[in-house]
Amino acid sequence: MSLVVDLLTDPELLAVFGIAVAGVLAGYLLYWVGTHRAFASDADRATYTALHTMALASPPLRDGLSGCSAAAAAPHLRSLLDSAAVALTDEYSVLLAWDGEPNHHAEWVAQAAFEAANTGSQQVLNQREMDCGRVDCPVRAVIVSPLEVDGNVVGTFAVVSNRTARAGLLRATGQVARYVSSQLELAELDESRSRLAQAEVRALRAQISPHFVYNALTTISSCVRTDPEQARELLMEFAEFTRYSFRTAGEFTTLAEELNNIDRYLILEKARFDDRLQVRLQIAPEVLPVVLPFLALQPLVENAVRHGLAGKPAGGTVSVTAADAGAECVISVEDDGVGMDPSKLQDEMNDSHLSGAHVGLGNVHDRLRAAFGDECGLVVETGVGAGTKVSMRVPKFSRGVRATPAPAANAAG
Repeated sequence: MSLVVDLLTDPELLAVFGIAVAGVLAGYLLYWVGTHRAFASDADRATYTALHTMALASPPLRDGLSGCSAAAAAPHLRSLLDSAAVALTDEYSVLLAWDGEPNHHAEWVAQAAFEAANTGSQQVLNQREMDCGRVDCPVRAVIVSPLEVDGNVVGTFAVVSNRTARAGLLRATGQVARYVSSQLELAELDESRSRLAQAEVRALRAQISPHFVYNALTTISSCVRTDPEQARELLMEFAEFTRYSFRTAGEFTTLAEELNNIDRYLILEKARFDDRLQVRLQIAPEVLPVVLPFLALQPLVENAVRHGLAGKPAGGTVSVTAADAGAECVISVEDDGVGMDPSKLQDEMNDSHLSGAHVGLGNVHDRLRAAFGDECGLVVETGVGAGTKVSMRVPKFSRGVRATPAPAANAAG
């Protein structure tokens, strides 16, 4: 009963519920048509046609409101209402798209769109309020409804009709406008999610230890006179490490690319720690193409070196493993260093925006869960003096997750 009350009182929830039901019905009807090759009644045919038309209008609208998306969606929206013409405008009442014949009514559409955008309410112009100078003009009404995203008017949807503006047509226009608004809200949600993911990667880049950069350059400079060739090789590794870490393309990469970057990082750290840092890799070749969030492994390895082994006088070993586990890949980074209090680590991981020593882990944890689901976050095993092991389970294939190839190295390098 609570859900029914919520649906009746919350317009946004009702719109989302309507879209979900429409999707289910569309899928059922498509299946039914494919198997029966006919409709049981005219009502079935009309329902299928309406849902199919909405499905055609959705993809461009999910790209946001622009001239291109409006032009692509307008013909389908006109078909939904069987109107003489439809128009879409932006929040400033600038015409984005017009589909249909009687475009000599654009002046009245612009006027009504301006009022709808300013008031946030549907505007109606009847035939007696419009004088286009044509005695044979078939247009009987112009109806304009605002398009809203998060309570803000972002544009308008206009219908130029050959029918009188009666209650049914007004409601239908309003409902189509709500449908368009819901698609634009989803587009805004997609954009917000993308901006958040980019911000999280930028935050992670900012957390690349200044101490590592300083120590790497110091190590390289110390080799310039004693071993110029090694200095050159280390400088090349440092350049490739920074190029990869600060690339701007894509949220995802492959395990192979992440491991290449880790290898560069460890070469630079081994030059500094010498025999105090041992590295062990155990990677199943079949999981190298697995897709991960960009910079998902480097923070784990850096934490193992910085906080696990740097404080241990005798140094130790960092182990990186990636194993095939059926539909998943299990990846772990382990060190035999000083470890830490599990409760302190948990506090820092619970907020990926903290500035604590292990903040990179919280960032990676959140991005893994956002990409693959709550069950795919980090699992950390540690204790004071007992070393640390950080593990993750990543699906080998995930819908909508694609790796962006790493940019080619500069040929001049």
